[in-house]
Amino acid sequence: MHALRHFYASVLLDAGENIKALSTYLGHSDAGFTLRVYTHLMPSSEERTRRAVDSVYEGAVSPPDGPQTAQDG
Repeated sequence: MHALRHFYASVLLDAGENIKALSTYLGHSDAGFTLRVYTHLMPSSEERTRRAVDSVYEGAVSPPDGPQTAQDG
């Protein structure tokens, strides 16, 4: 059962769920306890930063930058 809870917590943290919500889902009365127990599962800030920037550019359509662009001005 412990392994299942650990897996559940790791999936939610990897998906970006916050510690306060995870603490509630796991039935912990103190989010600090949850943070201390599961902090090693949290994605690195580097990964969160990369995801945040990637999400801004997802689906963005770049304007053409070929010779016709120079002629349009």
